[in-house]
Amino acid sequence: MNINDKSDEEILEIAHPMWDELVQYSNKGQYGKFIRKFSYELLLGLNEVELGKQFAHSELSRNLVEERDFLGLIRRGEHVTVLYRMRSTTKEGEWLGRMVLGYEKGEVRIFAVSIF
Repeated sequence: MNINDKSDEEILEIAHPMWDELVQYSNKGQYGKFIRKFSYELLLGLNEVELGKQFAHSELSRNLVEERDFLGLIRRGEHVTVLYRMRSTTKEGEWLGRMVLGYEKGEVRIFAVSIF
């Protein structure tokens, strides 16, 4: 199964709620819920102790505005990258949010996620 077989609209029906959950869990500091839709491949490569520290102490990741501006999709291989413009409740400026989606064992999972 390849996520790129889906239309833009079908991908966004999946991506937007997943992104919204990530922002919600990030703001609340709920690390366990934040990573629950990560792919096994992503979880395997994470240094969970270091990520947990970063997650707990990042002003940006704990103060994201829940509204997002969808910027576009980038399709590559068996994955699609979804891009968002994000803002903070405590810092001026804009950040690029990136989430890479694909299938793992028949389910859409997150293969990468970042804000920079």
